[in-house]
Amino acid sequence: MMDKLIIFDTTLRDGEQAPGASLNPAEKLEIAHVLQELGVDVIEAGFPISSPGDLESVKQIAKAIKGSIICGLARAIKTDIDAVAEGIKPAKRGRIHVFLATSKIHMQYKLKKAEDEIMRLAIESVRYARKFCPDVEFSPEDATRSDRDFLYRVLEAVIKEGATTVNIPDTVGYTQPEEYGSLIHGIKNNVPNISKAIISTHCHNDLGMGVANSLEAIKAGARQVECTINGIGERAGNASMEEIVMNVKTRKDIFGGLEVNITTQQIYKASRLVSKLTGFVVAPNKAIVGGNAFRHESGIHQDGVLKERSTYEIIKPEDVGFTGTGIVLGKHSGRHALAERLKDLGFSLTQEELVKVNERFKILADKKKTIFDDDLISIVEDEIKLIKPVWKLESFQVNSGTKVAPQAEVCLKYKNKILCGKSSGDGPVDACFKAIDKITTTKCELQDYRIEAVTQGKDALGEVSLKLKAKGKVVTSRGSSTDIIESSVRAYINALNKIESL
Repeated sequence: MMDKLIIFDTTLRDGEQAPGASLNPAEKLEIAHVLQELGVDVIEAGFPISSPGDLESVKQIAKAIKGSIICGLARAIKTDIDAVAEGIKPAKRGRIHVFLATSKIHMQYKLKKAEDEIMRLAIESVRYARKFCPDVEFSPEDATRSDRDFLYRVLEAVIKEGATTVNIPDTVGYTQPEEYGSLIHGIKNNVPNISKAIISTHCHNDLGMGVANSLEAIKAGARQVECTINGIGERAGNASMEEIVMNVKTRKDIFGGLEVNITTQQIYKASRLVSKLTGFVVAPNKAIVGGNAFRHESGIHQDGVLKERSTYEIIKPEDVGFTGTGIVLGKHSGRHALAERLKDLGFSLTQEELVKVNERFKILADKKKTIFDDDLISIVEDEIKLIKPVWKLESFQVNSGTKVAPQAEVCLKYKNKILCGKSSGDGPVDACFKAIDKITTTKCELQDYRIEAVTQGKDALGEVSLKLKAKGKVVTSRGSSTDIIESSVRAYINALNKIESL
């Protein structure tokens, strides 16, 4: 038994499979860098056979990331394994992850194959993958609904062929903690060569048990856990990485001081980035990274925390990347002070990037009396683009009221030219969007639109997240400002720039 828990992050593969969570290669690479800073042991970078773009993205990550193992997913098919081998070839350390369903329901209805054929495919696929890479992981898909004796035989066979990790997926989130723990114990006691492989977990959250099942498996002896930032993923999502890590670190009395490589102070930064790039807003009551996770409104709670923090806080906010009270800078602050505060928040900006952020900061400081850390984070996320923008906001003006038909004029900068458009709409935001459509001559369909306050107070920075479809592509984007119409316009323009870059 190992005394270290391996964190296998599948945000870029299973997480991206969540409906609406499409990421472009530049965004995937940015997340991969943050995962490496976080200390993730294994990054599942994608499913290379799924598209040329996914293959290229895996290659880029394999070239750039040297601190984590880079993994790619493959079905038990030679062409899939070939694609993964090509994708991870530049990696300092690579892994091929092969999966094949072993449950009766999957074998009968999806694969239409008998047990002996599944056994043959499992053996041949692992044997073939080993030709390219010494680190091979095998997943018997829908393991928790598989016949246990058959599952044991499959695991024994793939380990014999060289599988170094055997992952036990609760593919549809069906099992309960005691069942899952029993399954891990069963594998340890009934697979003769199990000592030659690491047992891994992969739990979905359909019944809300993803984290609970993963933790039960760890107690039973699993030493790798597959998870995602913010728990994103197919359907109801995957086990949440930050919740698993903080459980293991906080309850050392339960988990025996198990070692985890994660630099927990980077958790909040990673959560914000994934939320921003996928467009999935983190619920305020989300454990560890939710906006209310460390806030106390009850007078009794406030009194207790002021007297002794541990009365109502079992985790220090700063231990997961929340810093200070959030009140940091004002309109008289200089660029150096801004740069130091951003550095404290985990941002390393070039001089050019700092100039852009400082400009937005000064504009915001003129509007707001108090600038919070979340304001600064939102500005950085809004200003530092991963792509060269085709369209830039120059200005906008709206005329709206209870007895006035909303009218908007928007001016955009395009190749050193200023182009303006006017339009009416159902409201000021709709009018702005239609004016932008006139300028860009792009037919767009707004599929989702959400507003949230980044910080508290009447002058709070508002953040708009939206999903836009155009030119056969669907992207998510965000924009922020104290003016919600400006936030909306910025988010819309950011989405158009994303579409142009794809």
